[in-house]
Amino acid sequence: MARTDLNQLTWFQTVAEERSFTKAAAKLGIAQSTLSHAIKQMEARLGLRLLTRTTRSVAPTAEGERLLATIAPRILEIEEEIASLTALGDKPSGSIRLTLSDHALESVVWPKLKPVLRAYPDISVELILDSSFRNIVEERFDAGVRLGESVEKDMIAVRIGPDWRLVAVASPDYLAAHGVPQRPQDLVWHICINMRHESAGGLYAWEFEKDGQELRVRVEGQLTFNNSYAMIDAAVGGYGIAYVPEDIVARRIASGELARVLDDWSPFFDGYFLYYPSRRQNLPAFRVIVDALRHRG
Repeated sequence: MARTDLNQLTWFQTVAEERSFTKAAAKLGIAQSTLSHAIKQMEARLGLRLLTRTTRSVAPTAEGERLLATIAPRILEIEEEIASLTALGDKPSGSIRLTLSDHALESVVWPKLKPVLRAYPDISVELILDSSFRNIVEERFDAGVRLGESVEKDMIAVRIGPDWRLVAVASPDYLAAHGVPQRPQDLVWHICINMRHESAGGLYAWEFEKDGQELRVRVEGQLTFNNSYAMIDAAVGGYGIAYVPEDIVARRIASGELARVLDDWSPFFDGYFLYYPSRRQNLPAFRVIVDALRHRG
């Protein structure tokens, strides 16, 4: 049998993981026709059908799944070793891929990353924004950012930000028309702006605490978002009460566009942590990023 083309193996892995020739070609930076032809050549040489193609999707066959499970960890090992060798140069270099929320990016990560990227031009960083809990090993992220309470126990966790809290806010016009809730239980009679947690697929139950009493309240309203900034804009527009990170809504509160409610019921949460498997910590470029993000307050 002719020697297997390593490029084709990598291209097959990308198609199988992306479940799309279009997305895979864009990620690899090659023409879709070139990619499709290469995979067909590979299947012909092996005498196996590796992918099932329809007009809407692409999925690995049983043989394709077996091949993917075989090559994925080995390709990752090769990439990591090459990154380690590259990092032996004069300056740390390489690509770091992180998953995090928009709030973590704006409040903690981006302010700390900016000077690092200028100081280390050979380090590149890919930031994937979402609020779901991604499997960073399976999805080939170098690290993720989550609140401390959500980090898996088998991961190394480094605090990168202070504790913070959510606050309930509404516009003065809304409060004038609907009244001010005095207790969290009163929210069931109000119009609220919901947050959907993508990982769980459900709506976030607002968490409150006062004098050791903890309450979770499921609220209802006309709008649901998976983005805190959109919730703030809706609250300013008078569409209801929102429960959002205090730091990103502080300006709106100071300007009088929004007012806090139930302020004494808003507890602090563990701050953001960078988490990663132990094998990542030996890469110089990764160590630079971790040290830059580390919380020193």
